[in-house]
Amino acid sequence: MDHVMQAVDPFVFRLSIFVLAVFVGYYVVWSVTPALHTPLMSVTNAISSVIVVGALLAVGVALAGNDDGPLWSRIFGFIALIFASVNIFGGFLVTQRMLAMYQKKK
Repeated sequence: MDHVMQAVDPFVFRLSIFVLAVFVGYYVVWSVTPALHTPLMSVTNAISSVIVVGALLAVGVALAGNDDGPLWSRIFGFIALIFASVNIFGGFLVTQRMLAMYQKKK
């Protein structure tokens, strides 16, 4: 059974998943009507919360286990945490601004 599991190189497998994701993402985004495009894209920035969880793990798990861990992983985790946070808050600000455009003026 081991020879069946090693039939495809892991790099080729991951590369094919990435290429398929690019095509699917392209067709999903370009098939959305223009009226829904900005709210859809700004709300999908909330998916960055998964990146925030991963970045917090990269930054803090080594510290919780009394293990220093590699310094570069904590630095990249902190950078990812900052970028993902900006993406999340920016997405919600864009959504709030978009919805304010459709409210009646007082």
